[in-house]
Amino acid sequence: MSETLKQNADHDPAPANGTRLCVAAPYAPAVSETFIRGHLERLPARITLLHGWPLVEGERPVLSAARRASHKALRKLLGRGPGPEVTDSFTTGFRRARAAAVLAEYGPVGALVTESCRRLGLPLIVHFHGYDASVHEVLEEHRESYPLMFKEAWAVVAVSRAMQRKLVSLGAPPEKVHYNPYGIDCAAFGGADPASVPPVFLAVGRFVEKKAPLLTLEAFAVVRAAQADARLRMVGDGPLLEEARAHAAALGIADAVEFLGARTHEAVQAEMRAARCFVQHSIEAPNGDCEGTPLGILEAGASGLPVVSTRHAGIPDVVVEEETGLLVDERDVRGMAAHMLRVARDPTLAGRLGQSARQRIASEFSQEKSDRNLWALIEAGITARRAS
Repeated sequence: MSETLKQNADHDPAPANGTRLCVAAPYAPAVSETFIRGHLERLPARITLLHGWPLVEGERPVLSAARRASHKALRKLLGRGPGPEVTDSFTTGFRRARAAAVLAEYGPVGALVTESCRRLGLPLIVHFHGYDASVHEVLEEHRESYPLMFKEAWAVVAVSRAMQRKLVSLGAPPEKVHYNPYGIDCAAFGGADPASVPPVFLAVGRFVEKKAPLLTLEAFAVVRAAQADARLRMVGDGPLLEEARAHAAALGIADAVEFLGARTHEAVQAEMRAARCFVQHSIEAPNGDCEGTPLGILEAGASGLPVVSTRHAGIPDVVVEEETGLLVDERDVRGMAAHMLRVARDPTLAGRLGQSARQRIASEFSQEKSDRNLWALIEAGITARRAS
């Protein structure tokens, strides 16, 4: 675990009321998981992070070796899964932290802590992020546990309107499902002037199926054929990176596409300041995996870039068509190419869309607004528990 997360595993960022909150996560959040790390660092509470398996608080196992061994023997005797040990671990962890509420990061973690929260009478807030509300295998695995979780949870957080509808269709009571999109630090972005730079298109994200980098390359190939000075810069790595390199060569655009690999936040910000337009062709992957609200879309808008993307998951919540960007249906490569060409040939349009995008992100998708809304849900659950 990083030094920052060590400090935040049980930290006190000058909370106004000393409220104790347990955050349950599948693992210590990676650097790329900006939003989960933000919850640990910015929510106004004394936070204890419980993560991993066997369950760990900071770097200390929650259960003693003897208790873990007894659970292992019990599972062998009963022929059951890890239910008793999971519940015992989280119950012990929540009690030890003197938690007033529990924030579960990802739906499957919410399912794991449901029984512990019920036993202790703790308000449970389950924060969904993307795959946990869309991947077919995950939904089948939790076909029975999700409805139980929805029944017990105080609140369920969806980061997009599409996710909100999906969770209701899975059995979550509509009044419990709260739309709260991710927010970003708008002060860290800005400075893009798309009207004054060459037609450079920027894509930022992992090379995975739901981000469809091969379709982005195919759209750019059409653009390149019509606009000789167009360039595409792609930031990120992932399982489809080498296939994307080969695809660019096969399309005859390798000389106009640069694969930059993973980059620091500062390097990404610099790339956005030098681009004409941000592009991302998100789709539903064959296994059902969908975006939540993509970070790159938010950062591009905050930088002052227009966005050309798809009507997928939370993207239409962020991008207002013909006002802050241009959208197409999933897999509409020709449509995406046409929009990219518009931006390439009309720097004034790019500047107008980018300026509006910056204003929209600052108004509707700020870090402060997202954190404030999430904390209000947590606080309401604590207040209701105390009242009852």
